[in-house]
Amino acid sequence: MTGIALFVLLAAEGITILRIHRLLPAHFFIGLLLIPPVALKMTSTGYRFVRYYMGDPDYRRAGPPPPLLRLVAPVVVASTLVVFGTGLELWLFGLRFGSVWLTAHKVSFVIWFVATAFHVLGHLARAPRLALADLQSHGAFPGTITRSSLVGASLLLGIVLALSTLAWQSPFVESAGQLNRTR
Repeated sequence: MTGIALFVLLAAEGITILRIHRLLPAHFFIGLLLIPPVALKMTSTGYRFVRYYMGDPDYRRAGPPPPLLRLVAPVVVASTLVVFGTGLELWLFGLRFGSVWLTAHKVSFVIWFVATAFHVLGHLARAPRLALADLQSHGAFPGTITRSSLVGASLLLGIVLALSTLAWQSPFVESAGQLNRTR
């Protein structure tokens, strides 16, 4: 369910890139909304990773992900941290510390996009079916209520965080405007 929610929100974030100068406030809003669900996804995946490699029988029975997904996973994790870290830095400080942060954000996004595309394609057939089964089970499967609650809570927290963009104007909006006028 977290993956499906992220897929939808990341698609919306991707739309803002098409007209980034005009949609920069929406880009920040959605980016901040994404932080808690992304943290939930990374935490739950990390938990499964640790349980599998610690030899937990249930996780061993499920088996490891396909080799390509295991290879791309560290790139997805690292680039996700850099994309969101640089995005947060830009939202908080604008270009106060130089445009290197903007360059890092753009480069890490390209790396993230390619790695995440492989990741999404690797889960595309299975994820919607599992999410639908969870939603239709009405708590019949172990952990369904917990999973649903965590996804809901992460989205609610994301909305609260995103609403902070309405109360505080990022210095990046002004910095980006000045940068465009000098070009």
